[in-house]
Amino acid sequence: MAHWSTFEKETERETKRLISHMTGIEDEDDQNFQLALKFAWSNFKFHHFLDVDSHKVQRSINGIHEKLMVHSDLSKAQSWMKMTEEFLNAPLPNTEGTKTDAHFSILSLLLILSGSPSNTDFTERLRLKEAEQKDTFDWGKYLMEGEDLDIGPYPDTPEWSEEDSEDEDSQRPISREDSGIQLDRTPQEDQDNENEKPVPVSWAVGEPDARAWLEQHVVTPYWLPNASRFPHSLHLHSNLLNFWDQHLYNTDPLYLPEEKTFVTETQVIRETLWLFSGVKKLFIFQTQDGKVSVRNNVVVTHLTGNCLRSILEHIAVYGQAVCRLQKFIDEVTGYSSEPGPPGSSSKKGSDPPFRTYQAFVWALNKYFTSFKEELTTIEREIVCDDETITLSAVLERLSPHLAQIKVLHKVFCTGVAEVPPHTPNVVRASHLLNTLYKAILEYDSVGEASEQAVALLFSLWTETVRPYLEIVDEWIVHGHLFDPAKEFIIQRNKDVPVNHRDFWYATYTLYSVSEAVENEEKQNDSASGSSGGEQGLGSRQLTMVSFLKPVLKQIIMAGKSMQLLKNLDCKDLEQSERSSRDAERKSLYTLFLESVQSRLCSQEQTPTDAVTEQQATNRSLVKMQSIMAQHLEIDDVHDPLLAINFARLYLEQNDFHERFSGGDFNVDRSSQSVTCQTFELTLRSCLYPHIQRRYIDCCGNLMKTLKKDYKLLEYLQAMRNYFLLEAGDTMYDFYTAIFDKVQEKESWQQPSFLSVQLQEAVGQRYPEDSSRLSIFLEPIDPARKKHPVNNLEVLTLSYKVPWPVDIVISSECQKIYNQVFLLLLQIKWAKYSLDTLRFSNFTDVAKQVEGVASEEVKLKDPVNQQIHRMCLLRVKLMHFVNSLHNYIMTRILHSTGLEFQHQVQEAKDLDQLIKIHYKYLATIHDRCLLREKVSFVKEAIMKVLNLVLIFSDRWQAGFGAWKIESIDKMESDFKNCHMFLVTILNKAVCRGSFPHLESLALSLMAGFEQC
Repeated sequence: MAHWSTFEKETERETKRLISHMTGIEDEDDQNFQLALKFAWSNFKFHHFLDVDSHKVQRSINGIHEKLMVHSDLSKAQSWMKMTEEFLNAPLPNTEGTKTDAHFSILSLLLILSGSPSNTDFTERLRLKEAEQKDTFDWGKYLMEGEDLDIGPYPDTPEWSEEDSEDEDSQRPISREDSGIQLDRTPQEDQDNENEKPVPVSWAVGEPDARAWLEQHVVTPYWLPNASRFPHSLHLHSNLLNFWDQHLYNTDPLYLPEEKTFVTETQVIRETLWLFSGVKKLFIFQTQDGKVSVRNNVVVTHLTGNCLRSILEHIAVYGQAVCRLQKFIDEVTGYSSEPGPPGSSSKKGSDPPFRTYQAFVWALNKYFTSFKEELTTIEREIVCDDETITLSAVLERLSPHLAQIKVLHKVFCTGVAEVPPHTPNVVRASHLLNTLYKAILEYDSVGEASEQAVALLFSLWTETVRPYLEIVDEWIVHGHLFDPAKEFIIQRNKDVPVNHRDFWYATYTLYSVSEAVENEEKQNDSASGSSGGEQGLGSRQLTMVSFLKPVLKQIIMAGKSMQLLKNLDCKDLEQSERSSRDAERKSLYTLFLESVQSRLCSQEQTPTDAVTEQQATNRSLVKMQSIMAQHLEIDDVHDPLLAINFARLYLEQNDFHERFSGGDFNVDRSSQSVTCQTFELTLRSCLYPHIQRRYIDCCGNLMKTLKKDYKLLEYLQAMRNYFLLEAGDTMYDFYTAIFDKVQEKESWQQPSFLSVQLQEAVGQRYPEDSSRLSIFLEPIDPARKKHPVNNLEVLTLSYKVPWPVDIVISSECQKIYNQVFLLLLQIKWAKYSLDTLRFSNFTDVAKQVEGVASEEVKLKDPVNQQIHRMCLLRVKLMHFVNSLHNYIMTRILHSTGLEFQHQVQEAKDLDQLIKIHYKYLATIHDRCLLREKVSFVKEAIMKVLNLVLIFSDRWQAGFGAWKIESIDKMESDFKNCHMFLVTILNKAVCRGSFPHLESLALSLMAGFEQC
């Protein structure tokens, strides 16, 4: 213990005080006191606590500062960092150095003891540092005591030092204005300056009058009503305003000088920069109700009032454009859903700005950020005062930016400001995108003169179109049309679920705006895939979104196909594979930007070619210059500059004529041009191919799934089998049972009988369709029952098609199938009735009638002749019916069915397949003469078929059941109908309007010639 350090001794003393204070034992020799002392020393020397971690403490300090900044407690955050830094850099008693473990230990203890630093009210108190006491002891006298010094002949002269000379130099007034231009001092002004005494300047941080000192000495308060005049040169070029006022006063007796406010050119420049930066509270430029005007009485000494005002009014126009654009940016970015205080100008509580406006504002903000950086650079140069900067030089430097601001303001006025309030978001977004699209096409058509405008508008368009492309990408990739603000031209009708049979037709609505009337129009997207919808789009000039028109159909088809695929139980697509592919996939917007970048890089001219072309042009220019100089010397004109200009003009015109006459005229664009040729070609090569590829993938997967997993082709074949009687043996068993009942005069219009016959016929060969196929009876007009052939019209065949196949085979399609089915049944009935007639019936009847006739009745014609006429009429009717039957079953149904199967295999999307199916049904409907336009032909055929049924009934009734007049009438009716049909069909074939009727016309004509 004899070698204890001072620290250990102080520690022991403080430990004893701590024990005495805690235990109350004052006697240090007490046994309990010694035990407590040993225990305390043991814990101090051999404790298990880790040393303080300075990095952890520093992270805690930074975390508290960040939390205070997030809570907007800027003053507390600043005080916290300042006080902690001061403490860490301050020395501690008995501790050498700064930022030691002792410092961090104390801060760690304070952090542990603190409860919630961010929720504590804190105001920093001004702490006055104790001034160091000056040592009043005269060390010089004490040290020089007893020494003899030679102080020279002038003992009262003060000693010279360099510090005094520097202080004198600092007191001299600076001979520069705020603008940084060196002033020309006249002798008179120099005398005035000699009389002026420099103002002593004292500066100390923290003095309360520091701001007043700045306002008094740094900036001349030119914005105050009675501001003092600043000193300036008396030279002529600096006093043009005074000379001009003097001239006006001398020439105009009524001239009255007005009170003026004099400013420097530097002040005008800085306020111009501030105006372009979006500052509204200015002195020279006044903003009222969004309009920027120029103060009337502001002048500079070296310009006339009218000249300065014309320049400032020109600046104010651009400043007003900047203010309008900045106001729009603030309105969109400053949106808040919380209700604001009364009278607040922000758009609080209203609908939030949709994403297209947000993207447009983001693009504007990016441009204004770069523009303000340029303004800041100019202002720094003014502050540095290294070179002379004039207002004209600043405007010349900013002229490219001002031209771009003019373009942006024009687009803003047309695309945003002129849109009426309460306009739907879809109209606003479409109008803005169309405005940018048309502006790019307009400036791009000018050529090289508007390359910067095209580049600016293209960058603006690529940013603004991003939400639209993201919506399209989400729809065609994931099948989800995410559009919460309803700004996209296609919107989801949520009343129709995906598994509904009308999903493909009534799920989405296409919005468009007419350019003529500017009102909103809706168009169901079911027409987007049909011919009628395309005609509607073409007949009206719609501004839906111009750049999407060429691929609008592909987008709709891909989106609906992907949404349908997501709701199908696809066996080929596994969820894990889809998610992994989606993670690696690039978005449509990213692919578009990459394609644009690659297009720009591929079309840039190589530097070697550019240098070679430039050298060739220079050689041609030198050669042409010498020729032009010789021509000018003939006229005694010696002007080398004129010769150069003539040579350059000749070369430009010659090059233009060579290109134009050669037919290979290409507009040469520099690498700054974003479109390289035209904006439309850029879209066709960089955007549309990606949408087209996605359309092919989505629709191809859907068609593959429907054909493979949902047996679409099998269902289409089943419809032809049952409705078009292609399954001849199956349907023959069904309809012959009905025809037998009719011939036997039994009741056949019973649902149970019809269902049993249909199930027995189908169940033998197609058991899987027996549960899907059913038949119903529907009432018909009693007037139509007069004709036997119309009795079959009560039958309605139905086939249950599962989802999603019912999108293709809809209930409307089954109605057309039923019409063709009924026509085929009527033809089959007539054919079956004629085929079942037997000549043996007439042999027995003829013998009986001949025996009776010889005794009682005298007939006009012999019985054999009547039987012969009946047989001839039967053959003629059979020829007619067989010709019609062969025409319908072979020429119409079979050949058209083969074409339909081939087209179905080549269908690329579901909409195309629906079109093919509708076209197929319309074709067989028209060629089966079921259209209203040729209803008279069908009526003639129905008369013949009805005549066949009547003829069959009389044949089976026997010889005595009918008279010879009835044979004459049937022959006459058949001949008239036959002749009518032959005439009509021949005329149609000769005109070429119905080429498919040629075989039927020739067949009927052959039978008519033999009659």
